[in-house]
Amino acid sequence: MSATIASLMQSHVQTVAMDDTVAQVEAFLVAEHRSWVPVTEGDGTVVGVISTSDVLQFHAQQRDAQAVPAWQLCTYKPVVVPPQAGLAEVAMQMVERHIHHVVVAEGTQVRGVVSSLDFVARFVRHDAGP
Repeated sequence: MSATIASLMQSHVQTVAMDDTVAQVEAFLVAEHRSWVPVTEGDGTVVGVISTSDVLQFHAQQRDAQAVPAWQLCTYKPVVVPPQAGLAEVAMQMVERHIHHVVVAEGTQVRGVVSSLDFVARFVRHDAGP
C-alpha cells in the first residue's frame, strides 16, 4: 500500500477565525513562526488560508490591518484532503493548482496540514538513506 498524506502531515495545527483581524493573523504568524494558517468558521470548517505573502500584499495596498477581518483576505476554498489520501495524489493536486499548502481534515475537523516543504523534507530524508 502506498503512503498516505497522514504520514507526512504536521498534526499540531492552529487556526484563526474568520472574524480575526488581519493584524491578529499577522501577530499569530510571527509569534508561531508560521508561513501560513487555515481560516475557520465557528464550527471548525476550513474556509480558506492566509499566507505571509497574502499579508505582505495586503500591506503593500496600505490597508488597515486592524479593521479588516481574515475572511476578506483569505484564499477561499483551499485544497482539503482526507488523511487517507495518497501522497502522489495530493502532490499532483498541489502541482496542478500551483499551491504550496494543503489542509488535512475529516469532516469539519482539521487533522493536519502539509506544505510543499514537507514533501521536500521527505524527499531529502529518503534520498539521504541510512
